Amino acid sequence: MRAYQLTAWQQPPELRDVPEPEPGPGEVLLKVAGAGACHSDLHLMEFPPGQLPFDPPFTLGHENTGHIAALGAGVTGFREGDAVAVYGPWGCGRCRQCRLGRENYCDRAREIGVMGGGLGRDGGMAEYQLVPSARLLVPLPGGIAPVEAAPLGDAALTPYHAIKRSLHLLEPGSSAVVIGVGGLGHMAVQILRALTATRIIAVDTAEEKLTLAKEVGADHVVLAGDDAVAQVDSITVGRGAEVVLDIVGSDETLASAAQMTRMQGELTVIGIAMGTLPFDFFALPYECSLATTYWGTAVELMEVLELAAAGKIHAHVERFPLDQVAEVYDRLRAGHIEGRAVVTPNG
Repeated sequence: MRAYQLTAWQQPPELRDVPEPEPGPGEVLLKVAGAGACHSDLHLMEFPPGQLPFDPPFTLGHENTGHIAALGAGVTGFREGDAVAVYGPWGCGRCRQCRLGRENYCDRAREIGVMGGGLGRDGGMAEYQLVPSARLLVPLPGGIAPVEAAPLGDAALTPYHAIKRSLHLLEPGSSAVVIGVGGLGHMAVQILRALTATRIIAVDTAEEKLTLAKEVGADHVVLAGDDAVAQVDSITVGRGAEVVLDIVGSDETLASAAQMTRMQGELTVIGIAMGTLPFDFFALPYECSLATTYWGTAVELMEVLELAAAGKIHAHVERFPLDQVAEVYDRLRAGHIEGRAVVTPNG
């Protein structure tokens, strides 16, 4: 079968012919329907050797859906042909965090040396993906096509988790800022609209992405630049936003986000552009919390899928065949993807 693999750090991935995997005891073989192309994959390609607890080669793609092609010995609760989403972060399955469905925060993550399919283990940019345990599969609710559901495993789950932890601040009359309206950002706007009555302000450098933000539920859109902070200040009547989600995470966006947040607000950094925010006593408003988050829980993935099944959220998807996967990442790097790019390895 064909697979798009990272073969060495800081080298372009390659579309290669590799053996089709066979499921062993407890494992599940997935015929991939959709694999989302994530901006974090671009960062992954540039990591220097030794910085992560795993090494190439491995197949990219950590945002996957498909149909079960084969079950390993001992697997129960699923049948061949079932449509499923793959829960992306793979922990040990035994620690307290994992038993609570929080494999994204597995206590033994460094020890086991992988972060998930597409992150140390083979992911979904291939015709088939081997999933090491049925616990990592979530059945797709009726009414959701697997290709359309692929982005929900990260592009929706990641902002959903970040937003849920701040729901206590997002009362009617509050404001939330989303910086970066790409794959995750356009889902964050919809999740805020579905879960809260907050005023939603979307910020981006691209007019077309702000147009998409408006279409999916943003109350206000702001073009990133020198006067973006002043515009948010005006929209919030000088108070700032209760919650700011920085889905980029660069030096520039962090500096703006810190000025857009109000006292006792929360600034959550989701993007991994590896920017820094110089800190001193006055770097943030009084009692403003600064946090990073990573992905979400297995239960939250179920909740995200139910929101989609109910028509509350919908990923804007551009589809590409597997032989165009290199072009997909080039377009993603250039900012020319609207919503989420999904690779369809089996057509």
